[in-house]
Amino acid sequence: MEAVFEKTFRNIDYTETTLEKGEYEYCNFEHCNFSSTNLSGFRFVDCEFKDSNLSNVNLDQASFQNVKFKNCKMLGLQFDHCNEFGLSFSFENCILDHCSFYQCKLPGTEFIKSQLHEVDFTEGDFSKAQFENSDLQRAIFENTNLEETDFSMAYGYSIDPEKNRIRKAIFSLTGIRGLLDKYGIIIKE
Repeated sequence: MEAVFEKTFRNIDYTETTLEKGEYEYCNFEHCNFSSTNLSGFRFVDCEFKDSNLSNVNLDQASFQNVKFKNCKMLGLQFDHCNEFGLSFSFENCILDHCSFYQCKLPGTEFIKSQLHEVDFTEGDFSKAQFENSDLQRAIFENTNLEETDFSMAYGYSIDPEKNRIRKAIFSLTGIRGLLDKYGIIIKE
């Protein structure tokens, strides 16, 4: 498996050109199209993906360690198929609709200004995560560890406190209705 260090890849359409399977460390991928490609078994360490399309990419046993995604379109990704060892990333201004983080252990993950419609967080560990200015419309939280997670600037979420661990999680006053949805009560401001 090829190892690539400190390289920048720009304006490459990987639906037409194949990225060599290997280990990429301290690399940057800018304005690249990975849509529906196969990244299974690839390893990315301390890399950054910026202004790229990674929608429907096969992530089977792909390894992401300290990887940043900025301004990326990432529809339908199965993060639960990634290699769990050292799995860590952050997301800023990304579209992550229909992704799955089922049973992922990602405490402290940052989701900044991102759209997470219908994302599955079931049985995951997102304690101390940050959902700053992120839209969690129809996201699924069930048996999820959300202890000390910051939802104070998040919106659109519906979280059942009886089915999730939310001790010391942070919510804004306007976001409280997302904790009470299941009761069908009316909250007036």
